Amino acid sequence: MAAGLLLATLGAIAFSGKAIIVKLAYRHGVDAVTLIMYRMLFALPIFAVMAWWASRGKAALTRKDWLGVLWLGFTGYYLASFLDFAGLAHISASLERLILYLNPTLVLLMGLVLYQRRITPRQMMGMAISYCGVVLVFGHEITLQGDDAASTALGALLVFLSAVSYAVYLVYSGELVQRLGSLRLVGLATTVACLLCLLQFVLLRPLSAAAVAPEVIWLSLLNATLCTALPVLMVMMAIERIGASLAAQTGMVGPLSTILMGAVILGEPFTAWVAAGTMLVIAGIFVFTRAGR
Repeated sequence: MAAGLLLATLGAIAFSGKAIIVKLAYRHGVDAVTLIMYRMLFALPIFAVMAWWASRGKAALTRKDWLGVLWLGFTGYYLASFLDFAGLAHISASLERLILYLNPTLVLLMGLVLYQRRITPRQMMGMAISYCGVVLVFGHEITLQGDDAASTALGALLVFLSAVSYAVYLVYSGELVQRLGSLRLVGLATTVACLLCLLQFVLLRPLSAAAVAPEVIWLSLLNATLCTALPVLMVMMAIERIGASLAAQTGMVGPLSTILMGAVILGEPFTAWVAAGTMLVIAGIFVFTRAGR
């Protein structure tokens, strides 16, 4: 039990560090297309080995399986990651993490639209509390930016679309997870996403754009290992030990760790508005997840 909780906590903190590393890399003049290319370039061998390991002794994928993997790799890891990276060029790491933390509510809303799944009053209350928290932090950041308010709004929109894209992945991955297994699906889908990010760079940037500051290389390597591959494995190991529900609740430490790292490492302002908005988001998601049981 203790080992599972520790793994879930460390996984949430490590994954939350992604935004901090991306913001640090942006200080060296790199753009989102190049930055995500390097992250996925370093992550590709890890996820390819993961896919191979999980596929040993298993039946070969059918054409339908491959189409599903391609679709989920595109929506869940390529598009969601790129939109997130692009949005982080315009907003703080704290606001980015709070927007992404709304993901469970987006999954529920998609279930309502696509499958007419019922939403309970307590779930609606939890959603309302969480969205009020995000609006509070967003409004505060808009005020701080002044003339750059439009840039902040664009960044928030891009990150929100990232959360929507990942919610699409979660909604449509259920059947494939049961058939292929979570480790195999994650390995294959992330491998697809890595290749798409590399292709995107080749199509949109000259090869000379790959010449970046050494700091960007090291930060991307850290992002690919400590903040991408390692958290995936830790959270999956935690789920095996304590279950998905408790692991998800432990993940609530994620926004708090991002805000703390943003203040300490990036020098982002930590104000009463940010604290209040964060508490609202976490409280809302807690009410929301409890109501869904």
